Formats: sequence, structure tokens, C-alpha cells
Amino acid sequence: MKKVIFLLVIVLSIYNNGFAQKKLGGEKYGNTLNLGLGIGYYGYFDYNVPVVHLNYEFGVAKDFTLAPFITFYSYHRKDYRQTVVPIGVKGTYYFDEILKADKKWDFYLAGSLGATLVSTRWDDGSRRTFNEREGPGRLYLDLHIGTEYHFNNKIGAFLDLSTGVSTIGLSFH
Repeated sequence: MKKVIFLLVIVLSIYNNGFAQKKLGGEKYGNTLNLGLGIGYYGYFDYNVPVVHLNYEFGVAKDFTLAPFITFYSYHRKDYRQTVVPIGVKGTYYFDEILKADKKWDFYLAGSLGATLVSTRWDDGSRRTFNEREGPGRLYLDLHIGTEYHFNNKIGAFLDLSTGVSTIGLSFH
């Protein structure tokens, strides 16, 4: 986990130096830290799990951002605990101009691409595995639709509904 956090800090530093935010069109997108809590669905179990999500958006083109992200969720079944950590990049297109939205609102569609780190701990201490691959490398794909309400030019609240991890949280601009 320390390696993942270290890698995320390095990636954020590189992106921050490489993509200084410019005013694009009439509105600024990017240079935004999003912290969210929510629910996630991880494919092979039949219930939702609590999720913690973090991303940092960088404006790369008019109405388009890229955001390195890290998400964390863990669940316990009858004889094991599994921790799942998706890490990757989320691309977001903002439709505010097309929708003629009030400047307090943002509306977007997005897609996430990355890898999923999986760790399983058995209650009896054994090293059994599932048929799926443990560790890094599982492909992570997610589609999003969302909105953000800006309380002011520094803080907003967002709702991000998706095919895998849906969150509600705060945005810091």
C-alpha cells in the first residue's frame, strides 16, 4: 500500500508540473481534488461495499480533464477478507456549455481505466487463492455520469454515478 501511495504522489507531481491550468473557454476545469465516499460493486459478489475514492483532475483540453485516481474498498466473507484497490486515470468531458448550465453546476460523462490490486487474507492464515489473479494487473473499467454543485469558487459537492464505484463527496478547487 505504501508503494501505491508513493506512486500516486509521484504521478500527481509530474502531472501538476506538466499541465498547469489555463482558462479554457469560459470556465476552468482541472486542478481539483475530489474526495468521495460511496458504494462499489466488485463483480463476483452479490452486495455493495463501502468505498473511499480520491482523484485529482488536470485540465488538458477545452471541457476535458484527466484525473489519476485511487479507490479503496474491503469486505469480509465467512472465512476471508479481501481488499480491492483500483488505481488508474479517469477522463472526463464537461457538458456545461452544451447544456447552458448555470456556472454553479457542472455536468459530465467520464470513463476510468486502470488496474485493480487485490489482496486476500484467509481467517485460518492459509495461503489459498481464488481462480482470479491476486495482486496487480486486473483490468479496471468504469463509466460515469455526474454533477457538481459549486458552493463557491473553492469548494463544491459532487455526485458520481457509475457502473462500478458510485460516490458522493467534496471537490476542492
